[in-house]
Amino acid sequence: MKALAQALGEGVAALEYAQLPPTAVSTAKIGFLDCMAVTVAGSMEPPVQILRKTLAAHRGAPEASLYLGTERMSAPDAAWINGTAGHVLDYDDFAHGHPSVVIVPAILAEGEALNSSGIDLLTAYVAGYELWMDLVIRERSSYQMKGWHPTPLIGSLAAAAACASLHKLDADRVASALGIAAAQSSGITASYGTMAKSMQVGKAAHTGVISARLAANGMTALPEVLDHEQGFLRAISPAGDVDLQRAPRIGEHWYIVDEGLSIKRYPACYCGHRIIDAAIDLAAREKIDAAAIEKIEVSLSKIHASILRNHKPQTGLAAKFSAEFAAAAAVLAGNVGLQEVNDDFVRRPEVQDLMGRVKVVENENYDPEALGFSVYDEVKVFMRGGAVLESERVRHPLGHAKRPLGIDDLRRKFIDCMATGNPALDAERVFRDLQRMETLPSCRSLVTPAETAAAA
Repeated sequence: MKALAQALGEGVAALEYAQLPPTAVSTAKIGFLDCMAVTVAGSMEPPVQILRKTLAAHRGAPEASLYLGTERMSAPDAAWINGTAGHVLDYDDFAHGHPSVVIVPAILAEGEALNSSGIDLLTAYVAGYELWMDLVIRERSSYQMKGWHPTPLIGSLAAAAACASLHKLDADRVASALGIAAAQSSGITASYGTMAKSMQVGKAAHTGVISARLAANGMTALPEVLDHEQGFLRAISPAGDVDLQRAPRIGEHWYIVDEGLSIKRYPACYCGHRIIDAAIDLAAREKIDAAAIEKIEVSLSKIHASILRNHKPQTGLAAKFSAEFAAAAAVLAGNVGLQEVNDDFVRRPEVQDLMGRVKVVENENYDPEALGFSVYDEVKVFMRGGAVLESERVRHPLGHAKRPLGIDDLRRKFIDCMATGNPALDAERVFRDLQRMETLPSCRSLVTPAETAAAA
């Protein structure tokens, strides 16, 4: 049997735009739209600016733009900073983790450096997504229960595959890029709720760019790096229960069509989105008076409860990983948006008080179709007079690939994010360009015309 990295390398190297199903192209565009929006929205957050300041002291060639603005850095550093910005709000899309926030910053940075076309970018995205999904579903248990953060862990290799596609590397060099990325890949769940979480995701985008460049320049890695007895997939597997027998089918079977992308409606850990939907709907239906609540019970899986582990957060970052905050904010504000997930709102007395009345009820009723998720999440509100109010049982949150957002909702989020991060950007123009990416002769046109002219 062919080594896994070699087989994957052949699939990535052979992938061409003409092969892509229309659904794959439209999903890739959504990945770019959503990721670029949340990148701009998160661009001024402290972790992003700390990283930018640190890397600026060692500035390389100005190859790529930061968050569609005028400042430029080397492509690897731009990928790192933009990836951090894209994840810092926890507002980026989801598909067994967060593929776009690693793939898109790497593609945009290296694509700008190479002057790649829109078709090149879309093909690279699908290559990265397919490799991401091929690897992430080989693990039969949850990486997070062991302490691994799957987005940067697997995302480093997905970004490497995407950048290898941009460089049009042959199969052997793609396999080398995957091995080089595996040698650098990391990310731990202990970073959740801290600045380091978004930084390690951005670092995976940087790893993807560097790995493809190293492979293009002749660096090699062990062909069996992924499936060796002491290779990457066995080393990171929590229980050693990983599928190494299934042959890759990049270009034959389309995960991007079957799985799609789930777009976040709330800037918080995706594990809490079903709770938020349930609580918002319940509060709206019953007109709940928060002062009359005795307690709130939220039911979710044991795995997700371990991820949403911040029981009484004091900061917006920590609140993103709190089931108690998700329920309390949803009931009090009727929303969990950018205005709620911030330090001032989190520290409000009424928010802190209601969080103290939220109880998390764990279950192991796991959904066979979604690793780590229970079959459904639900919220129960116990009122002081004895009434018990029960939410709907939510299996798929709004924005899930099976409950997708319409184009108007996508545009609304895009425009809102752009206005939050940089009101001077022509958001409508960028949105239109992203919808017609396949017609763009150069991805540099995604930057505003004045900036493009300055960089030419």
